[in-house]
Amino acid sequence: MQSTETILSFSDLALSAPLLQAIREIGYETPSPIQAASIPPLLEGHDLVGQAQTGTGKTAAFALPILNNIDTSRREPQALVLTPTRELALQVAEAFQSYARHLPDFHILPIYGGQGMDTQLRQLRRGVHVIVGTPGRVMDHMRRHTLSLDGLTTLVLDEADEMLKMGFIDDVEWILEQSPPGRQIALFSATMPEAIRKVAKNYLRDPKEAKIENKTVTVEAISQRYWPVTGTNKLDALTRILEVEDFDAMLIFVRTKIATEELAEKLEARGYSAGALNGDMSQALREKNVERLKKKTLDIVVATDVAARGLDVDRISHVINYDIPYDTEAYIHRIGRTGRAGRTGNAILFVAPRERRMLVAIERATRHRIREMHLPTREDIAERRVEQFKELVMNTLESEELSFYREFVQHLGKEKNLAPLDIASALTFLAQKDRPLLPADRSSHSEHFDDGRDARKRADRSERPDRGGEKRERPQRDFDDSGTLYRIEVGRNDGVAPKDIVGAIANEAGIPGKSIGHIKIYDEFCTVSLPADMPLQTLKRMERIFIMGKPINITPWTGGPPPASFPRKRTYPPKRGE
Repeated sequence: MQSTETILSFSDLALSAPLLQAIREIGYETPSPIQAASIPPLLEGHDLVGQAQTGTGKTAAFALPILNNIDTSRREPQALVLTPTRELALQVAEAFQSYARHLPDFHILPIYGGQGMDTQLRQLRRGVHVIVGTPGRVMDHMRRHTLSLDGLTTLVLDEADEMLKMGFIDDVEWILEQSPPGRQIALFSATMPEAIRKVAKNYLRDPKEAKIENKTVTVEAISQRYWPVTGTNKLDALTRILEVEDFDAMLIFVRTKIATEELAEKLEARGYSAGALNGDMSQALREKNVERLKKKTLDIVVATDVAARGLDVDRISHVINYDIPYDTEAYIHRIGRTGRAGRTGNAILFVAPRERRMLVAIERATRHRIREMHLPTREDIAERRVEQFKELVMNTLESEELSFYREFVQHLGKEKNLAPLDIASALTFLAQKDRPLLPADRSSHSEHFDDGRDARKRADRSERPDRGGEKRERPQRDFDDSGTLYRIEVGRNDGVAPKDIVGAIANEAGIPGKSIGHIKIYDEFCTVSLPADMPLQTLKRMERIFIMGKPINITPWTGGPPPASFPRKRTYPPKRGE
């Protein structure tokens, strides 16, 4: 087996080309310690006991070997991952889907209690390659004979100590006893209580061990905050934060190389001096942007983890984790770019609901409670702009020769019979025309302050009763004329509502809520109208979105009426009494 010290990149591992391509696109370059220690023995077919904390990259440690050995021509479960909670099951399933983006016809199914059994049964009948589930629901399917483990080659126990704490260990052992005798088992646990050691001894065959010591780092010089990603578009949220934060220079971290370019361009369009830093750029261009940052001709750099490695610029006062990192070590490295040379620094982390586990892991690794922040309001932004303008006026009065301009104002006042206050008001308006001291109200749908709720309002408006208590009838349409219609594979049977669709698309694909058109929900799928000029890269990002725990598998609507097997055409929810 290859020594972990010699594994410098994922290309050193015996992974297939489609997986390596996905890893590059995600932004991984160097395996984390648990990945370097676990992937080689798992690829060789050994059983494994891995001891590592949440946030160390252990999902990829078992997911990549499983995907490397999967046979997509066999439409039966070949791998089973047991997790203690539905949230972790969904998170692991999303990670598999992301790594398998270039594996054609790959199917994964998360199964857990609280989700409709009918939905899970339909997908099991269609055929899946990997099951990720909680022990109780997995046992339900096995006892109903709706889930067979006869073709299982790999079984993973993820966070085994948590399953022990939650009382699932008997269920786990029952499942292990029903699994084929020749299957490979990987057991991952943050701690190794005696009951977990007993499971490993009884069910694993001569397992290899991968133990990663839990490292903690104190970051007292850095103020850490997080924003819980909600309905507001992430770019709009970032813009609001930039408006009120008093920063000298800022480093914004994203996961992918293409995202550095896209976000830097969008920030420049909004008036900020921003540039990208990624591994695809030439060394000369990277060095040029770093030099511009040092010389204060560039204020914001949008970077990937690898491109920012070793970046040491004293004036970086803020680090924003626009995309949450994959492991705690990456987070510590990121925020270490600020608070240097004895200065204090500021770190802000965007956290989506499904990423809360990583937030907890980061707090544990940094020994620091990260406090929640609220987005600046319109009033906060107005106050900040007024203060900045006052400062600009005072600096101008103190440092500039203004005699000509005083004479101009006096002459204009006499000529037009205007009061100096009126002239000053007009000049203030002209000076701040592109950046009004009082930002536009959200009701004007200002680009910078759209909060993602407009599409939800449009989607719900036709459902509201009028004052007489009767629902207004609106003509049903198959498309929104201003956009392109798409089909997504989640529907009424999954319990989806328009707000779920809008929230997922706005947050994950970066499409403003006001650009999401008409949504119609059927039993097993939905249609949604999206901008006709939507970039191909945005559509690619949407292909990886999960809603209600299911991949949406978005495809253009092919035209014509919906299939006959889904005859009910109405906007969610159903009328009363149905």
